[in-house]
Amino acid sequence: MTLQDVPALEKNAESPSAHPQSHIRVPRDLEREGEISGYKLDISASPQSPTDEKATVFEKDSASSHSKEDLKLAKDGHTILIPQPSDDPDDPLNWSPKKKYAILAVITAMSFIPDYGSSTGAVTLFQQSVLWHKTTDVINHSHAGNAFMLGAGGIFVIVFSACASAPSFNSFMAFRILNGFFATVAQAGGLMFIKDLFFFHQHARAINLWDASIILSPYFGPFIGAFVTSRTTWRWTFWIYTIMTGLCLLAIVLFVDETYYDRKLTKEEQPERGTRVERIIGIAQWRTRHMRNSFYDAVMRLVAVIQKPVIAICTLYYLTTFAWVVGINTTLAIFVKPLYSFGQVQIGAFYTTPIVAAALGQLVGHFLHDAIANHYIKRHGGRFEPEIRLRAIWISEPFIVTGLVVLGFALQRDWHFMVTAVGWGLYVFGIMVTTVALQAYMLDCYPEGSGEVSGWLNFGRTTGGFVVSYFQVRWATKLGAESSFGTQAAISAFTFLLIPLLQWKGKAMRKWSGPLNFKTT
Repeated sequence: MTLQDVPALEKNAESPSAHPQSHIRVPRDLEREGEISGYKLDISASPQSPTDEKATVFEKDSASSHSKEDLKLAKDGHTILIPQPSDDPDDPLNWSPKKKYAILAVITAMSFIPDYGSSTGAVTLFQQSVLWHKTTDVINHSHAGNAFMLGAGGIFVIVFSACASAPSFNSFMAFRILNGFFATVAQAGGLMFIKDLFFFHQHARAINLWDASIILSPYFGPFIGAFVTSRTTWRWTFWIYTIMTGLCLLAIVLFVDETYYDRKLTKEEQPERGTRVERIIGIAQWRTRHMRNSFYDAVMRLVAVIQKPVIAICTLYYLTTFAWVVGINTTLAIFVKPLYSFGQVQIGAFYTTPIVAAALGQLVGHFLHDAIANHYIKRHGGRFEPEIRLRAIWISEPFIVTGLVVLGFALQRDWHFMVTAVGWGLYVFGIMVTTVALQAYMLDCYPEGSGEVSGWLNFGRTTGGFVVSYFQVRWATKLGAESSFGTQAAISAFTFLLIPLLQWKGKAMRKWSGPLNFKTT
């Protein structure tokens, strides 16, 4: 079996006219079947054994009224579309690839903005410390506060941006924290859009594109900011950030549409969608609020998701693994400027290292995640288990640990800056591959909680970074970079043990804790 690219959809999944109104029905819930018993993705594959205890609900139900011919397939003729699209043209799964990609592009751009803005301050520390007569470590606290709120704000997902006009450090810090809280809508909620727009077999590649913007963004901030501050005031770095946010807002107005669709209802039972303007500003959603969750229900969804053992374990693992990304990014300029006598331009050029590393991680991930899935599917009768996604982390973890160790040795022992760059690049490459694997795994485990699992993973990512940003410089200064980064590598290696635990007992944990059974999906 070969997983298809995002545009490669079956004809009748894009052309509602292929399904007459008289045959409209509620699609079979293959997601729930897959969540419970494993996903059946290849209709042409035979079960391993008629008595296989892991046989899926699909295989057991082959003699029922849901025949294979009833299932909608991808263009290749054998990949089962999960979830099954309805016969309604308003179903986002039936939208054209062009429309889907446009929305994904906007969400990806919006996901780029928060960490870009947060990390922009990493190279403005020196000008700000002179202006406000404070040490660079104290100035860095504004970045730590912003990073924390990127996680906390992700739980509420609203958009806001403002910092360039701050007249004092206190007001600057306050605006930075507010910005972090309101700017993270696409980072925390992007997985919801991917889940709404794309089929199961397309998720990994769509997530890979979306996650690439999140991983790349904190490096473009200092990269661009360093060149800007070398020629003009630091305030222009934040004006550029504000302009970028405005352009993303314009793109939302022009291209994004409501992607929520309840496939438990027939076309006739669907609520009135209203005009596109009404959907963008929320009027249409307000009219149908009685069909959705109350505020209390929404809060309890978050509680229910984090109570699932596999979600809690993934969040903890990511918190302790990604934390060093934020810590390194917000403090590295403080280390390398005196060590290598770098000016602002040299610091900016140094950030090409993680940019190239993240891009390579995205390129490798484009093929790796599907290759791992295909390898398993071919050898297991067309079946797929979510825990297979975690195999990619066995490949990425050595890059993470090795990168941290090399970075610590290079900074403490005054090794050539190219060695420092290699260590940093290895770590970032590993993080890129790991992030996609975790996102895809959590989505496969609990597809109806796509927003909540994404929000919790985002919370773990930024919370860890917030904590590390506060003591990274003092830690390395007091104990030495070799000791501090070596400890980070040891923590990452130790928490990696959670991954084989999930591979071994993840399915049993999911079965024990049961499905989410949300009011809406």
